[in-house]
Amino acid sequence: MSVEDLNAEAWTVYGRRQLDRGYVPPVPGRLEWTPWKGVGPGAEILGDVAGKRVLDIGSGAGHHAVHLARAHGAQVTAVERSPTQHRRATGAHAGAPGVRFVHGDVVDHLRTAGPFDAAYAIGSLAFADPRRVLPALREGLRPGAPLVLSLLHTDLHGRGPSTTVAPREQTIRLRDDPPLTVRMWVLAPRLWEDLLTEYGFRVEAVDLLRPPGEDDPVVQQLVRARRLPDRPARLSSRPRTTRPPAPHAAVGVGAVVLGDRGVLLGRHRHGTLELPGGTVEAGESLEAAVVRELAEETGLIARPDDVTLLGTLVDHVGDVVRVTVGALVTAWRGQPAAQPDESVDDWAWYPLDRLPDGLFVCSAQILTAWRPDLPIDHTPAHFTPYAPPRTAPSARRPGGSCSP
Repeated sequence: MSVEDLNAEAWTVYGRRQLDRGYVPPVPGRLEWTPWKGVGPGAEILGDVAGKRVLDIGSGAGHHAVHLARAHGAQVTAVERSPTQHRRATGAHAGAPGVRFVHGDVVDHLRTAGPFDAAYAIGSLAFADPRRVLPALREGLRPGAPLVLSLLHTDLHGRGPSTTVAPREQTIRLRDDPPLTVRMWVLAPRLWEDLLTEYGFRVEAVDLLRPPGEDDPVVQQLVRARRLPDRPARLSSRPRTTRPPAPHAAVGVGAVVLGDRGVLLGRHRHGTLELPGGTVEAGESLEAAVVRELAEETGLIARPDDVTLLGTLVDHVGDVVRVTVGALVTAWRGQPAAQPDESVDDWAWYPLDRLPDGLFVCSAQILTAWRPDLPIDHTPAHFTPYAPPRTAPSARRPGGSCSP
């Protein structure tokens, strides 16, 4: 028996037990993506579905489909593979306006159905092989149509999602009856994103929804995706996941400011002498970072056009990769002075033939990348130059110009 046949049989037993009890879930007042009322968004994440064809994948007892048709005016096709679950839906909601109940496999149904304007699955898609279902969904949805999936992330035992695309054993519990064994694709959000992207969808968001009770370990994923056009006018890009990458690198700049009395160095509160510079901020160009750091640390005013990037130095401190970009500042306004709340002060000009001991290693690396003949010892770094170094720039200062 295949994994999907095993799951369908389990849901058939589940539906039979509920039929025997005569239990009919009420039509909800909002579309509930989780077992917990009021947790997460409602039907609004499907967009305006009034008068549109919407596919309910694995519709179960049909109460969500009826809500969507009744409250939002959708034309819902509710497809359910389990015959007993389908019987529950038709027994309770036969003739419901705007809803068509279909007993069968969703992939088979999509082969002959017209294109849908939206599709959703509440807890059901994980019981089918995504590599079989997702291509069929892409073909069965109009370009731009939303696909919203509620999926298990962490189970009752606190076990999180898998990191491989493979089904694993889970159980369905119903009151005091023996649990039903199923096999589910409980996948990490990154894997769902990768699969959806592979089969022609753009993932817009992945949210983790948690129960209101602190003692309940179950967590649900809510994945919002959209079917891509057949031939996009422009190619899209996307992050691998919705989470930022683990930090493993530090990126900074250091500026060689050369005047008629030498190169500008300041003393850090930890004792090292160093060039003006610091960390590159998010969304900032390297030239803009040099200009900002120069003004913040020394009070000197320059423009991005006054900055010539020398190249990239790469070394490491422990497990952190350190990337330092050296630069020459060829013109500026003002006089260097200590600035409030900065960690470097005591700015002074030092002739190149009388540089002091105790240079900060990044500053030493920049200086020898710029002038390899300078007698400075430092830990090695890999240097990739951007352009031939300029060894004698002019420096524009108040009162006229000068050269070193």
